[in-house]
Amino acid sequence: MSKVAVLGAGSWGTALSIVLADNGHDVRLWTHRKEQADVINTKHKNENYLDIMIPEQLIAFHDLEEAVDDVSAIVIVVPTKAIRDVCKQLDTILKHKVTIIHASKGIEPESLKRVSQMIGEEMNEYTQEDVVVLSGPSHAEEVGKRQPTTVTVSSKDIKNAELAQDLFFNESFRVYTSPDIVGIELGGALKNIIALGAGISDGLGYGDNAKAALITRGLAEITRLGTSLGANPLTFLGLPGVGDLIVTCTSVHSRNWRAGNLLGKGQKLEEVLDQMGMVVEGVRTTKAANQFALKQQIEMPITNGIYKILFDDMNPRDVVEQLMNRTKKEEMDDLATLLRTNYSK
Repeated sequence: MSKVAVLGAGSWGTALSIVLADNGHDVRLWTHRKEQADVINTKHKNENYLDIMIPEQLIAFHDLEEAVDDVSAIVIVVPTKAIRDVCKQLDTILKHKVTIIHASKGIEPESLKRVSQMIGEEMNEYTQEDVVVLSGPSHAEEVGKRQPTTVTVSSKDIKNAELAQDLFFNESFRVYTSPDIVGIELGGALKNIIALGAGISDGLGYGDNAKAALITRGLAEITRLGTSLGANPLTFLGLPGVGDLIVTCTSVHSRNWRAGNLLGKGQKLEEVLDQMGMVVEGVRTTKAANQFALKQQIEMPITNGIYKILFDDMNPRDVVEQLMNRTKKEEMDDLATLLRTNYSK
């Protein structure tokens, strides 16, 4: 049995805490809101995020120093905009070496840093090579109900990845390992952009044909940008790529899909974010990915179109018209180029 702190008591942090508790670990779930911790500890529920009973042995904490005292692993599941602040706090209070695992999905605008890079920059005793990322097609609602789920963990240090695999692996939560931390993080982050697009498409009343095209061409954009940053293109055909893309683009559980759906029905971004009541990571990631595409000189028309809807207040139907009337192309050019580049190294 291990002592593990999970930082972030939203839906995903709660679900991962349940997996760890089911595996017999001593789990501390940290939230920055004292009232939320009190409710979890007295009622064993976190109803604003997951409508499910929480194991009684899982204890919620409001004090971060108490939550991480004497733990062997820390799982960071806070929104990406809070990563640096939480890691700065950890850097001042941690008195011993732990395994750092993160399950947050996003890219920081302006700096264009992945989550593992942000953690490595803010914690003096750790580098990004020490960090483990956990990602894959995994709605918190289904994980909390112990429905079959598969994810991937990755780290530059295979021992850390295998430790994370051992912590989470059980009969309803299967965990694979991968050496491609760049691809795992980018797949988990960039799929939220395409999920926004899928929601917009549904909100506009388009059908399955449009969504299938969006997902497929969205995957091409994710792969194009990912490989330019050093990821293996085959990673995007696995759980953190195609798998996460499918589940996030096709389910009402997806907050990015729900946000996009409201945008497609004519609501403005500010209205949508107020109505959601939870962080929609795809919004920040769209801004970051659009910057990345310009920097890397990578063609990402879907991402750019969603950026225009979010930040330039462009009509979604006008964006669709622009995408459909782009210059004619050969579909397989992208894939062939990516595979040649990867296997010629």
